[in-house]
Amino acid sequence: MRRISGERGQAAAELVAVAPILIGVVLILAQLVIAGYALWSAGDAARAGARAALVEGDAEAAARSALPSWLERGAEIETDGPIEVRVEAPALLPGVPRIPVSAGAALDPEGTTADGG
Repeated sequence: MRRISGERGQAAAELVAVAPILIGVVLILAQLVIAGYALWSAGDAARAGARAALVEGDAEAAARSALPSWLERGAEIETDGPIEVRVEAPALLPGVPRIPVSAGAALDPEGTTADGG
């Protein structure tokens, strides 16, 4: 099969054009995963705080200990009423603001949770 001389390097040129788009898509997906994990962790922490509050323990300490260390530093935990945990998911790109997420939970005396977000 004979090649046309104008097609030399076509694949390399296409890769150069598509690579930034692929990298951008991967970064966006990774950022969504990080934000989702931060939300999941905030919900876990809120439920841990609600369980501690039910048995008259330290709800803030329980919620804080349930968070991963990279979220624990900037966490805001409100213990008046339902436990509310607010954290900021880190951004992957410099200059992009952190993504705030929050979750709440309350535990009734019967032992069931009423989650809110």
